[in-house]
Amino acid sequence: MSRFILITTAPDFEQRVRAAVAEGLHGSVQSLPESAINSVPHDIVRQDVAEPPEVIILGPGVSIDEALKLATVVDLQFPEISVILAADTSAELVLTAMRSGIRDIISPSADTASIRILLERACLSSAGRRRGLSVQGNSEQENGRIIAVMSPKGGVGKTTIATNLAVGLGKVAPMSVVIVDLDLQFGDVASGMLLDPEHTLLDAVTGAAAQDTMVLKAFLTVHPGGVYALCAPRNPNEADLITADHVRRLLAQLATEFKYVVVDTAPGLGEHALATLEFATDVVWVVGMDIPSVKGLRTGLGILHELGLIPQGRHVVLNFANRRSGLNVQDIEATIHVPVDVVIPHSPAMPFATNKGVPALQEGVKNSATRSLRKLVERFEPTWGAQVHKKLHRRAVVS
Repeated sequence: MSRFILITTAPDFEQRVRAAVAEGLHGSVQSLPESAINSVPHDIVRQDVAEPPEVIILGPGVSIDEALKLATVVDLQFPEISVILAADTSAELVLTAMRSGIRDIISPSADTASIRILLERACLSSAGRRRGLSVQGNSEQENGRIIAVMSPKGGVGKTTIATNLAVGLGKVAPMSVVIVDLDLQFGDVASGMLLDPEHTLLDAVTGAAAQDTMVLKAFLTVHPGGVYALCAPRNPNEADLITADHVRRLLAQLATEFKYVVVDTAPGLGEHALATLEFATDVVWVVGMDIPSVKGLRTGLGILHELGLIPQGRHVVLNFANRRSGLNVQDIEATIHVPVDVVIPHSPAMPFATNKGVPALQEGVKNSATRSLRKLVERFEPTWGAQVHKKLHRRAVVS
């Protein structure tokens, strides 16, 4: 799958571009000869019919005049594609490039990290314009699904479920998934996905990002699994600076840009969790196979039912299932008064994957736990409801 098309005569620049993509961007690089600069845009863009590109990089060795001509036509015919020019900048070139539709200019000697950041930005910009063009062709904008992953009690593997769900959905809809760590004081999404974010949720809800979705996108962290992440603040004290209104505005912004917004909430029913439920299309309830966890979920469901905050899409996940726990699925269903939809059996592979910082579904591990996780992911695929509507809440069985 090629998301990046590169035209250059400089092998060292091509090597840095490929390294930048390999370091964490989804997709691959297709290199075209210098002569391609004189081709019509349709021939360049349709090199891979199955996966049209998002970014065209015009590298060193390409005629600046020809690059500007190509960018002008691409901007008219394929406005959703970002065109990047690698050249030494001047005030005159910047102005001319902007008028020609060049989205960004980078130095030919830029290092791999700088190129990766620029490509991330270009991909986000491309996705935003593509969605905008799609909305223009429809009378109503279809927002993405906001999936809240919740549990009244901690210690039930909620973050593990959330990160695997995000990575699994990333395989269904590459680069159209974002996971938000709303456990503001002790969130583990960053460590659970082996991320070192440059920006956190606090940056995303304050300043220009709160007003401009394109600016907000620049604060997201790209994960190799083809998803974006917005991680919790580094300092627990910063959680007090994020309000419920911040959360509402953030989720509304993300839902206009992403097909799936997975929200890993803090345990309990705090103001941020309640604000999430106001916007959520789905909620994944995670419960462990212990009495405190089950009783907590029963109480939480009762409170939310009274408040009218239970989304239409309800998915109950029983985690760490074990026949020797003293409880069974029927006991839990009888207590919480709703069916269990997905049972994830206890597996040593799950904490091992969490400790590595690599979600099990990212590595392609095959065991009973990952099979159950895939069943959870399937519940959010577009065709799932039509296929199994009659089995929406079929009684689960501990495997």
